[in-house]
Amino acid sequence: MEHSKNYDKVKYWYNMNMWDETRVRNAVEKGWITKAEFTEITGLDID
Repeated sequence: MEHSKNYDKVKYWYNMNMWDETRVRNAVEKGWITKAEFTEITGLDID
């Protein structure tokens, strides 16, 4: 699967506890990552 341009950054920031779920969700709203990538990173379903 090919990821969005910012996927690696968002995943890194989330895994390093620099970003929480809300910030990752905001990245989806801003078009940085997809909803599927949100689920892949956080393990949670997005509304």
